[in-house]
Amino acid sequence: MMRPVRRGLLVAVILAGVLAAAANSTIVPQRGIAGVSIGMSKKKVRAILGKPRKVVQKMNVAGPFTEYQYRALTVDFQNGRVLTDVSTTRRHERTASGVGVGSTKSEVQKAVHGVSCNGAVCKVGKSRPGKIVTTFYLSKSGKVILVAVGRVID
Repeated sequence: MMRPVRRGLLVAVILAGVLAAAANSTIVPQRGIAGVSIGMSKKKVRAILGKPRKVVQKMNVAGPFTEYQYRALTVDFQNGRVLTDVSTTRRHERTASGVGVGSTKSEVQKAVHGVSCNGAVCKVGKSRPGKIVTTFYLSKSGKVILVAVGRVID
């Protein structure tokens, strides 16, 4: 029989491991990556990620947008207001289940709730205007090369 002190210590160690895993889960499907979430302001994004390496003004079918470029991480603000897309090629960014850049298609399918794969793309969510979609882009060899979380704008 385990003594109460040892049992308490064991519970504390397990809880610390679970909390550490959650804190390190930097890809949150349908929400964001690297601590930033869809809908955040530029000010809040900078408070979390710091000053971007580069700021670029671009245009797409939905109009002008601002792109902040960090090391292997890009965040976009459609029409300059709030965060609409974040993508990463960082290998250390992972979901709570351990999926990220370098994971196989099979690992994505097994570990990401609600994912569907079609060819070189696995995604969570519906590609409808206003909806958030999480996309895992795959290489020809079937490994994740980029992960993006973004609001569908068109």
